[in-house]
Amino acid sequence: MANDNFILTPEGRAKLEEELQYLETEKRAEIGERIKVAREFGDISENSEYDDAKNEQGMVEARIAEITHILSEATVVNTPKRSNKVNIGSTVTVDMSGRERVFTIVGGAESDVANGKISNESPVGSALIGHKKGDHIETTGPTGRKIEMDIIKIEH
Repeated sequence: MANDNFILTPEGRAKLEEELQYLETEKRAEIGERIKVAREFGDISENSEYDDAKNEQGMVEARIAEITHILSEATVVNTPKRSNKVNIGSTVTVDMSGRERVFTIVGGAESDVANGKISNESPVGSALIGHKKGDHIETTGPTGRKIEMDIIKIEH
């Protein structure tokens, strides 16, 4: 990853720690067993089960290294409980051209747009940070399109 300035919420850190624990224990053991069984089939030069298991092992080890790096470099940000402004960790309800949308602002390492978790570095996330309920915000999206939002509600 090019950006080493990782920001995580406490929930995001816990989720990564849980994933790391799973990968280092259960998943490694499962792949090790698959490799052992595939070796028993004989010649590994043309053994697709062995190749698949080794490829999966490589992907799991890369993910373990990535999570370890993120956790070692991350800054964990606690959301202020009494703030009336949007912060990392806030869940914000906005009106975007008559359509209500709900976003949780998180660090880039834990963003998940499909589940409404947007990065504080994204155009919408960075535009929302620091604003209050009732504020009208205009920003430019990644495609150059103008985005207008009105903050309806902020939860911490």
